[in-house]
Amino acid sequence: MVTAYVADTPNGKKIVIALEELGVDYQLHHVDLGAGEQFAPEFQRISPNNKIPVLVDARTGTSLFESCAILFHLGVTSGKLMPGDAVGRDVVLQWLFLQAASAGPMLGQLWWFRHGAPERNELALERYTRETKRIYGLIERRLGESAHIAGAEYTMADVAFYPWLASHDELGLDLQAYPRVAAWLDGIRERPAVGRAQRKMRKA
Repeated sequence: MVTAYVADTPNGKKIVIALEELGVDYQLHHVDLGAGEQFAPEFQRISPNNKIPVLVDARTGTSLFESCAILFHLGVTSGKLMPGDAVGRDVVLQWLFLQAASAGPMLGQLWWFRHGAPERNELALERYTRETKRIYGLIERRLGESAHIAGAEYTMADVAFYPWLASHDELGLDLQAYPRVAAWLDGIRERPAVGRAQRKMRKA
């Protein structure tokens, strides 16, 4: 059995999407971030950084934190959504690193300064809006080269980016400037596994 510790955030959603895509038998454990459950000692033992998601994989005896590490683990152990050759895996891995190191932090900061900050900070909003637009532009260019982020096939790279780029309304971003991103989002949104994941996240 696989247990996923998540919350209704982009990083939580990507794990549930991946599990649904892979058809893995799993249990979903919702971590109440508002109540501070991420700081409980028992959760810190499996997530030293006090963040979701965490995956406890009883099949392999593995406990993992960091969402893109979890996606990579799931892809490699299942043999799905991850290329079988080393070169293909490297391509997926570089996009997973980009999502974790750049897209997630920049979009996450923009969301916080738009919705969570106690006072409006124009300098921060300008910086993170600019960076968010740059990232959307990067993916727009990439999708002009290939059908999916890591190449012709749908992979864990798409799973990683989807929940973040799908938050464009909350980020105040107009997708008219990014038609390839808009079409890519529409295509992924229609996948049955994504629909199932969204419904399960709402129930969690």
